[in-house]
Amino acid sequence: MQAATRSRLTLTCILITILIDMIGVGIIVPVLPELLEELTGGSVADAAVIGGYLVFAYAFMQFVFSPILGNLSDRFGRRPVLLISLLGLTFDYLMMSIAPFVWYLFIGRIIAGIAGAALATATAYMADITPPHKRTQRFGLIGAAFGLGFIIGPVIGGELGEIGPRVPFYAAAALAFGNFLFGLLVLPESLPKASRRKFDIRRANPLGAVLALKKYPSVLWLLGVLFFFQLSAQALPTVFSYFTVEMFNFTSSTIGRTLGAFGLGFAISQAVLAGPLSRGLGEPAVAMIGLLAAVAAFAGIAFAEDVYYLYLFILVGTVSGLAPPAINGVLSRQVPDNSQGELQGAVNAASSLATIIGPLVATQIFSYYTASGSDHYFPGAPFIAASVSVAAALVLFGFAAWRFELGHRPSIADHPHAPEMAPPGQVRTPPIDDDEPYNDPTRP
Repeated sequence: MQAATRSRLTLTCILITILIDMIGVGIIVPVLPELLEELTGGSVADAAVIGGYLVFAYAFMQFVFSPILGNLSDRFGRRPVLLISLLGLTFDYLMMSIAPFVWYLFIGRIIAGIAGAALATATAYMADITPPHKRTQRFGLIGAAFGLGFIIGPVIGGELGEIGPRVPFYAAAALAFGNFLFGLLVLPESLPKASRRKFDIRRANPLGAVLALKKYPSVLWLLGVLFFFQLSAQALPTVFSYFTVEMFNFTSSTIGRTLGAFGLGFAISQAVLAGPLSRGLGEPAVAMIGLLAAVAAFAGIAFAEDVYYLYLFILVGTVSGLAPPAINGVLSRQVPDNSQGELQGAVNAASSLATIIGPLVATQIFSYYTASGSDHYFPGAPFIAASVSVAAALVLFGFAAWRFELGHRPSIADHPHAPEMAPPGQVRTPPIDDDEPYNDPTRP
């Protein structure tokens, strides 16, 4: 009973870490347009362009450093990398809260990008402590924590933004530092020393991380799927605030509540539906359902001229939450346990590359179609581009599922390991598998 309790405590700790991290990210979304307008004195279209460059700076640093941090976590463990990333986020939010000039925001985003391995490292942590047959469900919990962060964060940020556009940044800094303290005192290490591998700088770069995984061909195709999916996903956090201000005169409070409602549906899809549907239909089918929902949602949002149609297609979009945990579940079974950090570093690098390109493209499209005097006024244009991108992800995934028989492919990953190094005062935590014993039918 005590072992089961400690197992659930470890799972709860990592999910709380992700939740608090995402709350901090979500808090700043509703007020960023107002802060940029305040610092630049420009229009919404001008603010959107600068917002795109801010996301570019963050994503480029993540693209470069995610494989390094992923490989470091395979060498030194998940816990120290996770804690360092949370300190970096604390400094980022403080820089943005006091910014007298736009370039302060860029410094903060660069630092956050370098240290921004929290989600990738947490995903590798979850893979460490979860048996292969339950990883889709556990990754769904990660997605649910992510979604809940976007329920709570934008709502808090929108309400605090009514006080002033800088107040949410102070709140985000406090949350990030509190999260660091929480991890320092409570979160144990998940990767035992026996399972660690030597750090190799040749593999600790975006190209090296991908080349190191080329012996698993299905991984490369699935990384392409995640790239196009993430490319499309940038439209919502990047231009949604500007789009709703332009089309519906949303306030920061309304933006926050709308994103909060989306986060609630997204969390339900991932935490409640992803696991059972994957067991019943298989991970590939669940991933394709999620991708189809994203195609429909983005296209619908693009042409929504009434706020009720906007809410309808946001509801459809919540079903897209099924795709990431299903795809990650398939991915995690394609590599051995001591390469989970490297895999998640490559996943994060692919996502970061999409985040480099996506926001710039989305904001430039939005600016072009909403600029004063434009002959082609169409604020929903970025969402059309997003719909096309996720359609490409759907085609790639369908081909990979057929080519590599992903629904029946044996798992390369072994059973989960026990977290080895607990913080002072903590007890060593056993693997999290509180269901019936698992016998993998694909193993001899």
